[in-house]
Amino acid sequence: MMPERAKALVLPVATLVVLEIWARGVHLQSDSLAPPSAIALALAEAFADGSVLIATRDTLIPAFAGLLIGSAVGLVFGIALGIFHAFDRLMEVTIEALRPIPSIALLPIALIALGFGYRMEIVIVAFACIWPVLILSRAAVASIEPRLIEVSRALRLSPADRVRKIIIPAALPRIFLAFRLAAGIALIVAVTVEIAINPIGLGAAIMTAQQALRPDLMLAYLVWIGTVGYLLNTGLVVAQRHLFGRAALAREAT
Repeated sequence: MMPERAKALVLPVATLVVLEIWARGVHLQSDSLAPPSAIALALAEAFADGSVLIATRDTLIPAFAGLLIGSAVGLVFGIALGIFHAFDRLMEVTIEALRPIPSIALLPIALIALGFGYRMEIVIVAFACIWPVLILSRAAVASIEPRLIEVSRALRLSPADRVRKIIIPAALPRIFLAFRLAAGIALIVAVTVEIAINPIGLGAAIMTAQQALRPDLMLAYLVWIGTVGYLLNTGLVVAQRHLFGRAALAREAT
């Protein structure tokens, strides 16, 4: 029988073959489309001259920095909101008012305050990454078995020890899931900021290729962004399985 991973490749490969045949059959001449073979060749050329590696570095640096900052802020507030119900009620309106704001809407303010470059992009990415970590960590802490909290009180643990020894270990699988979600958001927002205004990274490379009427190179960068996102998520899934076992992934699917 065909392995599960091989089955997952059948549809993408068949789609590429059909698109290649169609593009060659109609002698495709377009400013926005290109045959898969031309896209693959353009991506190989971008690797050969190093441009895709430089653009990837310039995207991943602010994406990872914003992810770490936003996740840290979201985790601290999420744990605090999950523990202190009075604080949760106090912050409810503020959080629900800020959370729906698109991170891209902050671009004019961030551009005036920080200018072009990494700092502006890091701030935008961090803002976007705060919310999934905050919401899921708050829910994870609030759903901890009450008996664990009672045990910590019986042991007379300090608030810091209670968080470190009881709350974080119990909530960690769901917190890691929140980090996985935030990682995908970080990459999406970083590329979007670069497409919109920041002249660095993969997003800017897409716009440069589009302005140069190179649809093969433009689509090659899109394919590479999807590949980077897939590899990032795969690495985090492997880490999640290694840290928490298959049971954590099974609970996620239910």
